Amino acid sequence: MADFSQLELCPELQFTLEQLNYQKTTEIQAKVIPVILQGADVLAQAQTGTGKTAGFALPIIQKLKDVQPVNNYHCIRALILTPTRELAIQVAEKTLSYGEQLNMRVISIHGGVRFDNQLRKLKRGADILVATPGRLLEMLIQKKLSLQQLQVLVFDEADRMLDLGFIHDINRIMSFTPKERQTLLFSATYNDKIEQWAAQVLNNPKKVSAAPANSAAKKIQQLAYKVGNGDKDDVLSFMVNSGKWKQTLVFVRTKRRADKVSQALIDAGINANSIHGDKLQKERIAALNAFSDQQIDVLVATDVAARGLDIEALPRVVNYDLPNQPEAYVHRIGRTARAGKTGQAISFVAPDERQYLQEIEQLIGKKIQFHSIPLLTNGKLVSEKSAGIAKANSKVRKTAKAKYIAPELEKAKKPALRPSLLGKAKKK
Repeated sequence: MADFSQLELCPELQFTLEQLNYQKTTEIQAKVIPVILQGADVLAQAQTGTGKTAGFALPIIQKLKDVQPVNNYHCIRALILTPTRELAIQVAEKTLSYGEQLNMRVISIHGGVRFDNQLRKLKRGADILVATPGRLLEMLIQKKLSLQQLQVLVFDEADRMLDLGFIHDINRIMSFTPKERQTLLFSATYNDKIEQWAAQVLNNPKKVSAAPANSAAKKIQQLAYKVGNGDKDDVLSFMVNSGKWKQTLVFVRTKRRADKVSQALIDAGINANSIHGDKLQKERIAALNAFSDQQIDVLVATDVAARGLDIEALPRVVNYDLPNQPEAYVHRIGRTARAGKTGQAISFVAPDERQYLQEIEQLIGKKIQFHSIPLLTNGKLVSEKSAGIAKANSKVRKTAKAKYIAPELEKAKKPALRPSLLGKAKKK
């Protein structure tokens, strides 16, 4: 990858990048920054954790650096749309840090907080506005702000916005923007819906990809376990306790399930919390911050609520429930193995979820191997062979021991699995 110093960025941005210890670009940054600076529309495929925020924020700040406010009012020159409020907050914070030396005014607006409070923040306008579609459309309809001076429009995690049904809100928002503008569309996955929508909103775009379409990061070890729905709480609690896991992000399918799983972990003596759309914004932010600061060990989340989570060295994610949309799997596991680190993606697969697993494997072009429920003592892995457990895969593996990346999962002397779970594992 190139050095940031080799990019055509102004001295103020170079100084900021040096202060942030940004030296080498990521693949998506090296490819997309020059294209954006040239003024072309962009269709970019970039997974979570690849540095895409800096990839679009830095060139946008560069393009807007010479624009001066009129009567101390900053007209909105760039708009970044995100699918969730947590992601809007995260993107705004990062963009603000990048533009600090240039006094760039960056504001985020989203649901979950008082409407009038956000209007007060916008009293002097914003150079760059980061927003969720619903709250932004509400303000536009009420004529609380204007996008007539907009120069750059960014769709961040566009595939998730389509999955969440924002297409009609987005089309209405675009009717408030000038036809002459630069549009950037970033998506973790490619499919027919993205291609069709891109054809409508982009003008002769440059296509940029940081990885094969719909692929999972190479440094993520993907494991699957055959676990019935009634056993998932016990298996998860056992793995967290025995493995001494910290900063484990657990994905579930529903809000109610998030609270249920979190409580089951707490009952097992695990420091856990949950986040979902029914919780107050301040509760969600507090839970995310506590998890980021390692004050809690396990965070149980729905797909939408976890969108703003940005932890560079998150060791693992657990799919307690497999998503019924295969693209969501790519987003989920993209939370680990960031910034060159390794990570694990562990999936519990109940009998009624086998079809979901097949659809995920078809999307990512890779078979996710089943493993027996692991035996651990003091965070150490006991190999399947020494524990006398039959393998869950139909094909014989070349090695008897599952290759785990996490340092705590090494060979141990004695299994610690409860007899009830051990019996279940032997039957499989």
